[in-house]
Amino acid sequence: QRQLVESGGGLVQPGGSLRLSCVAPGIISSVFWGNDWAWYLQTPGNERELVADSRRSGSINYADSVKGRFTISRDNAKKRVYLQMNNLKPEDTGVYYCKSTDAYGAVRWGQGTQVTVSS
Repeated sequence: QRQLVESGGGLVQPGGSLRLSCVAPGIISSVFWGNDWAWYLQTPGNERELVADSRRSGSINYADSVKGRFTISRDNAKKRVYLQMNNLKPEDTGVYYCKSTDAYGAVRWGQGTQVTVSS
């Protein structure tokens, strides 16, 4: 299966913003729309934890630690999923992964993009 591709990570000062982007090369629109999409954060020595997800049902969920600061969104025309991250904190540092789950339960992950929040 083709992997997802994330981009947009980098080094930012506390209080700054970044926008992560996730794309599935070759995905068709109906599949994109019918998938659940999510962003996960992995820090050294820890498992990946859910940051935000956007379900095919239309529901959106956030981890308590990012509520009010992060926003997950989809661009159906571009077939991309975004994670807008504002007011970043040092504890937001880590590798962010994009995940898709299709209607049959098949899961795909990206390779991850590093976000470092430091002064």
